[in-house]
Amino acid sequence: MKSRHLTFSQFGAPSSVLQLETYTLPSLKPGEVLFEIQASPINPADLNFIEGTYGVKPELPATPGIECFGKVIESQSKLFKPGDLVIPLSRVGGWADHAIAHEKNLIHLPEDIDPLQAAMLKVNPATAYLLLTHFEKLQANDWVTLNAANSGVGQCVIQLAKHFGLRTLCFLRKTELINDLKKLGATEVFEDSPAGYLLALEALGQHRTRLAFNAVGGDSALRIMKLLAPSGTHITYGAMAKKPLTVPNGPLIFNDIRLRGLWVTQWIRETDPKTLSETYNLLAALVISGKLTQSIDNTLDLSDYTQALARLEQPKRSGKIIFHKK
Repeated sequence: MKSRHLTFSQFGAPSSVLQLETYTLPSLKPGEVLFEIQASPINPADLNFIEGTYGVKPELPATPGIECFGKVIESQSKLFKPGDLVIPLSRVGGWADHAIAHEKNLIHLPEDIDPLQAAMLKVNPATAYLLLTHFEKLQANDWVTLNAANSGVGQCVIQLAKHFGLRTLCFLRKTELINDLKKLGATEVFEDSPAGYLLALEALGQHRTRLAFNAVGGDSALRIMKLLAPSGTHITYGAMAKKPLTVPNGPLIFNDIRLRGLWVTQWIRETDPKTLSETYNLLAALVISGKLTQSIDNTLDLSDYTQALARLEQPKRSGKIIFHKK
């Protein structure tokens, strides 16, 4: 059976090294499942993966695509049958028409989930869910603060926090998006700047936040740290500014601030299958109910990959670019 995939044989700029190739799918081994990929988003980590700057380098040639969603068409597993809807938990190369995965690497999803939203379920929603539940036991009306609030994870945090009855203190660079985040459920939104920090302090009054979610680094990370209550937890899950987190002594000594990190891939590796299935099906149910959605800018076929990459560079992009088999 023939299939297509985007592949690269050397690290470099995606527009220069990616190629669309046709290949023959191998036969399935016991426990393996073949599924047709219906959707796969372009994530920043995918671009780093191609450039060779991601934390893990693949053997070359390789196919990008950290996330995807598909329908089973052939199975050598007793757990999956043709027609089942699945997402893989570890990388299978989602920028392709088909993929093969072992049954241990797959999660069943409900039949009524939207394929495009399902394709984005693995990373951003799970990261947001873990940020809100994995580190502290929060109570209704507790405050959490985050930078990069208009990012994919940030928007998921806002929606999940609203669902859990939590209040969000959000920072972002593009102030024209403030109303969009408030419509999404954000409690307070400010510019990620010294002036925005002072306005946030005023909005909090006597309150302080229990958790701070950092995806930027540098001064932005320190500002949200200073909003934490004593014994609050500061969690870094990204470094968009590519600047280190240099922590003053004061918050550690006098406020007992805890510094943590989160990489959803590591959580997946260390978590038992039952918990993984329960977590992703909980998130899938929120997607189906309309309480958790991610913005989509455009959907394109694999053959339009140069157009997809060019769209990523546009300043007014309004969400994810997704390779979609229509």
